[in-house]
Formats: sequence, C-alpha cells, structure tokens
Amino acid sequence: MDLKQLEYMIQIAEENNITKAADKLYMTQSALNQQLLKLEKELGAQLFVRSRSNWHLTQVGKIYIENAKKILYIKKETYRQIHDLLDLQEGKLSIGLTPERGTDMFASIYPFFYKKYPKVTIEPLEMPVKKQQYEISLGNLDIGFVTLQDFQKTKDTYIPICSEEIILGVPSSHPLACRGGKLGERLPVTNLEPFEHDSFAVMQQGSTLREIYDQLLAEDNIAPPILLETRSCKTLYEMIAEGICCSIIPISYAKPGPNVSYFSLQQNPVWDIAASYKKDSYLSQAAKDLIAMCTDYWLQKMNKLKGNEKAGYRG
Repeated sequence: MDLKQLEYMIQIAEENNITKAADKLYMTQSALNQQLLKLEKELGAQLFVRSRSNWHLTQVGKIYIENAKKILYIKKETYRQIHDLLDLQEGKLSIGLTPERGTDMFASIYPFFYKKYPKVTIEPLEMPVKKQQYEISLGNLDIGFVTLQDFQKTKDTYIPICSEEIILGVPSSHPLACRGGKLGERLPVTNLEPFEHDSFAVMQQGSTLREIYDQLLAEDNIAPPILLETRSCKTLYEMIAEGICCSIIPISYAKPGPNVSYFSLQQNPVWDIAASYKKDSYLSQAAKDLIAMCTDYWLQKMNKLKGNEKAGYRG
C-alpha cells in the first residue's frame, strides 16, 4: 500500500478540488490526477464525483477516506512509540491554541521547548475549543490546549492544568460599582440578577465562555440586553474599561485600575485550563514535556494574579 497515495486522496477530499489539492501538495494537477485514476482503476470504482468547481466523495470514496485516515493515524502513533524507544527526540506535533491566550502562552514556552527538542517540529494552530475537540476526535490534532467546564468535555482525554475563576466586571460609573472590589483582594459576591437591565458584551454563540454565561442567566432566570458579541476576551475587558457595558470574563483577562469594579459570582463559575488528546492515543515524551511546560506557565500566571509571583515564564 502506497501511504503517499493515501495522503493525496485525503488532500483532494479536504479541498473538494483537485487543483487546490495539487497546489497544497506541491505537485502538478496532471500528476495528482494520474495517481487518482490509477487508484480508481485498482478499486474498480470512482472515489469522487467530479465537477468544475466542487468535487465530492462517492460512497466508495467516503469508505476509502475514512480508513485512509485511520491507517495514517496508526503510522503516526507507531513512529512516535519507536522514536521514544530509541530516544530519537524528533518528529512533529500539531497543537491547538485558543485565540489570544493560547498564542501568548506558546510564544512564552516555545524557546524552552525548542532548546530541549530542536528536532521536533511544532505546528501551532489557532482555533476555538470546539474546533479543537473536533480535530482531536479525527486524529488531526495531537494536543489541544483548551479552557472549558466539565459539561463541555468530550470522551477524549483531558489533563488538568489549573482552574480559573470567571468574574463579573462593571464600569466604575455603574451605580453598583461601589459594592465591587479590586483585583488582588477578596472580591464581593453577587449574582447577575441586580444587573439584569444592564447591557452586556458577551462571547459569540458556540464558544465555551458563552455557554457558561448562558447557564448563569438561566440559573438566575434573567435575560440582560446584549450590546456586543465578540470572539475576543480582550474586547470584553475593553468594553467594561471604556464604561460601555458589563461583562463576565476569565480573571486572567481582568486588569487592575480605577475604571473597572469586579465581583465574584454566587455560582462560583470556574473553567479548567487543560491539555486534551485523542483517547487511547500515544503521548510522546516531547508531548508530555510540552504539557508540563504549559502547566508551569499557567501556574505562574495564576500565582501572579494572586500577587504571589513576578511576571514572566521562567522555564
């Protein structure tokens, strides 16, 4: 069996277009088409329904691609186990990073990882948590670094890194701001009911933080007006700091200062920062060390928020 041929067919299926697939594979369309025709002749059936703008899989094609991915996944797992056994310290890791915080973390830890594993290539991919979970389930993503609550977890494996409190931020001009507190101090506790007529900035539908927000509203049986939906936790903080509206945010996005007053929430919402990978898959030593570095990074960051440490990842 030609494993490169499997990769070629998967690429065509992912692009739904042979020209785009050939470009991604750095080969000519003619050469790729010859590979496809050769395979279809061997199978005695077509893998794709052809059209000028959009190719899609036949029933035979769906079976072939599904199993081709399984075969390549087994190859990847096998090579990792052998590399660890021989202490080769080489290979490739594809990792998922949540927008904003994930890339900040990666920029901090990667120099230390590279120093230890110069022959291990990391492919960092920025994507939302649910997209990471989907790619992990397919075996396309080796590790996802995610933030979520227990009810948002899939059947794949999760390694806890730390927990983070979700807090309420209100502008200092808000009538109830005087009841709030400052970062680094024990925050006053409230539910969201006193703020049910205030406008909120929230994360977009489908995000893990939005699901937590919606759950809090359901528990308080309220529906505050939504002023803004965004993909950015930084934007949530900025909307509060500018005096525009209220929001719930992870505590790591909160900043000290006179413009924002903070509350802990009565339901004590927290989410887990965790590393996730496909259930029963092999975790290489390089992957384990990467997770350990990420754990150190987040523990230092959370300690800093509590006023226990100075900023900066120390490796």
